[in-house]
Amino acid sequence: MVPLLVVPFVLYNIAVFVFFGGNPVNWGAGLFSIPMPSGMPWAITAGDLLLVVGILALFFEVLKSTQTARNSILEHMFSMLLFVLFLIEFLLVGAASSSVFFLLMVMSLIDVVAGFTVSITSASRDVSMS
Repeated sequence: MVPLLVVPFVLYNIAVFVFFGGNPVNWGAGLFSIPMPSGMPWAITAGDLLLVVGILALFFEVLKSTQTARNSILEHMFSMLLFVLFLIEFLLVGAASSSVFFLLMVMSLIDVVAGFTVSITSASRDVSMS
């Protein structure tokens, strides 16, 4: 019932306040690199890794939104609440002023819009007009 995008939200806050000392610039620091067949290394940053976690969470959230269970309204409400938390933190907390956090916030907005769109579309199919 809890939105899966809460995982990258919590991971971002733990990393930026505990490991980065409240400085969002450190998201660009490289974690590791993978040698590619072209001979060039592919550098993975902490921000890249967190965005991949967010994309995977968004995928499963969209899959969850296709279910027509009774608790889907609660899930939509929690997704909306999470988006509001993202927005408030983005606007008011300096450590959240990064592209990584902004993209996670956009993923949360897409989750909200997709959830409501899927619910409305499936509900309109259930209603028959004569």
